[in-house]
Amino acid sequence: MNDMKFPGQQIGDFSITAISDGYLCASLDLLSNINPTQAYKLQQDAGVSDPSSIHINCYLVRGRGRTILIDAGAGGFKQWGGKLKANLALAGVQPADIDTILLTHAHPDHVGGLLDSSGEAAFPDAELVVHQREVSFWKDDGNLSRSSERARGNFLFARKVFDQYREKTRTFTDNEVLPGISAMPLLGHTAGHCGYRLDSNGRSLLVWGDIVHFPQIQIARPDVSIAFDQDPLLSAETRSKLLSVVSSDKILIAGMHLGELGFARVERLGKTYKISYET
Repeated sequence: MNDMKFPGQQIGDFSITAISDGYLCASLDLLSNINPTQAYKLQQDAGVSDPSSIHINCYLVRGRGRTILIDAGAGGFKQWGGKLKANLALAGVQPADIDTILLTHAHPDHVGGLLDSSGEAAFPDAELVVHQREVSFWKDDGNLSRSSERARGNFLFARKVFDQYREKTRTFTDNEVLPGISAMPLLGHTAGHCGYRLDSNGRSLLVWGDIVHFPQIQIARPDVSIAFDQDPLLSAETRSKLLSVVSSDKILIAGMHLGELGFARVERLGKTYKISYET
């Protein structure tokens, strides 16, 4: 079965498909360093029809004998997303086909899809690969006791996920996670937030995780962070540095909250940046 209906890119031996999990809704008031009116205007000028909706992407990577999923969407947590499984089926992939799940971080809109409706592992044959710092952070009772009411639910949910995959989890601290795929720590959003870079036959793609939540706002204004960032200042610094690198190196990027087209390039315009989707 072909997956013509999904955006895809070929990076040497790897074929990467953007699989939508749907949307979540978040108020523009959650953004810092910009007032909601300005934020709304940036969304409108970019032709975004629902300014407060955030798209959720997952990425299916096939090649070198593997079927890999990068993040698993929200899975219907808080009525967010939940379309991953049906969309994977449309792309000809069943949950049992997935052998590896690379996690950028453990927020609910990235790990919700790892559990099925009965709270069991939705990908029973997959190894879960995640940065050691990320697991340690969510499992730390001190962090839990210091967390806000909103974040508390995220801790309990992340723990539930890690618990279901405990026999099948591989944590890493260094960069190469699989042949041709390396992790890139991108600090600020969560303790162990990582992007994944795919390199094959002279081509590269960086799946940058949650560098932006509202791409049309935060690529134009890298100083704008969101309440979901554990360290808003560090997040903004990471975003600025990364935008500078991907624009000067012309690296193809993918991100969990880019639009449904899933793949883009970033271009520097004077002191700011502009995103253009690859089709």
